[in-house]
Amino acid sequence: MTAAIEIAGLTKVFGEVRALDGVDLSVPEGSVFGFLGPNGAGKTTTLRILTGLARPTSGYVSILGADAAAAGDEIRRRIGFLPDVPGFYEWMTAPEFLRFAGGLFGLRSSELDERVATLLDLAGLKGVKTRIGGYSRGMKQRLGVAQALVNAPKLLMLDEPTSALDPMGRKELLDMLASLRGRTTVFFSTHILSDVERVCDMVAILDRGRVVAQAPIGELKERYGASKVVLEVTSGSDELAAALEAMPWVSAMTRAEDGAIELRITDDDLARREIPAMVAARGLGLRRLEAGELGLEEVFVSLVGGGSR
Repeated sequence: MTAAIEIAGLTKVFGEVRALDGVDLSVPEGSVFGFLGPNGAGKTTTLRILTGLARPTSGYVSILGADAAAAGDEIRRRIGFLPDVPGFYEWMTAPEFLRFAGGLFGLRSSELDERVATLLDLAGLKGVKTRIGGYSRGMKQRLGVAQALVNAPKLLMLDEPTSALDPMGRKELLDMLASLRGRTTVFFSTHILSDVERVCDMVAILDRGRVVAQAPIGELKERYGASKVVLEVTSGSDELAAALEAMPWVSAMTRAEDGAIELRITDDDLARREIPAMVAARGLGLRRLEAGELGLEEVFVSLVGGGSR
């Protein structure tokens, strides 16, 4: 599969700080790719290098088949980018701003007018007469995504695109990103793991300047995760929890405030057979027994051992 982004041995050093430390990454063409990592992991630095806003200390970066360090206007015209804090001419209206951005790409009037109308509708800003200076942060974020799409890019790179949006705005934006699958490669960083789980084909997790995992989401869960079981009994939960924790098919156990026991399971068949037997052997009443897969957030935490950005 052709790669829209190819990174090999990417390093970026700021004084004594090694922000990126030998990053290797491959983003398939046409995919929706989630880029995750805790605060300070190097996500924004990576995006700045990909867009030409920063230079690597060492390593190789390819964008749409061209060396990013030497990429000229021909490649730049095929890229869309939205930083985490987008800037605007706040005295403009949204249509004026999008026409201005489209003009920078040399779009003709008829084509530009049609594209501006489509993007305003997509961003939920159709008919809004207010100047950008009066916009909420969420409105500005949606306008920023529209601006990043004005040149119909082959590669769209977004830094925390849904961070300022309400649930409905996030849904609309994620639906828009999902609709680009197969036509435009979407590469975005975010701290909202449920967004990645919802729309992404693949994900990479960055920690302390290194990629610790890269795979399709389902494969990542299968490789690094496990199943989970949540159970709650009428009494005697402490004794049961101690017994369960000692089982070889239990990789981790946590206790909820309501007394429920949550287990990470490495062998589903053994768990299904032995948990009910262990409860029955102790004469306990079973209030709740639920099973399911670990989510992306749990896999993320297990890999980086901390909170997310």
